[in-house]
Amino acid sequence: MGSMSLRLTEGLEQRLAEAARLERKPRSELVREALREFLHRRERERFMAAMVREAKQAYGDPEIRREAIELAEEFLPLDNEALDIAEGRHPGEPWPEESGDKWWK
Repeated sequence: MGSMSLRLTEGLEQRLAEAARLERKPRSELVREALREFLHRRERERFMAAMVREAKQAYGDPEIRREAIELAEEFLPLDNEALDIAEGRHPGEPWPEESGDKWWK
């Protein structure tokens, strides 16, 4: 396991010491957890930013946009069927408000 040394402001050191006391963990363990969470969040932010860039670029291409819409429309009946099943209806069965029933009964 690697090691490092770092300087903390007095206020940050006091907060860390208090958190360690409350959680009954060594300060180094809290710092490792915080660093792990920070790096994970940063990696996720970079990944999401890359996905957004790719999506914007793809949807700027009319051919890719047309193909994506066609695929979405092709799967819409299956999505609706899955939603019916998840909500306890038989696929294709009308929604309560379509049959005049109230959903809040």
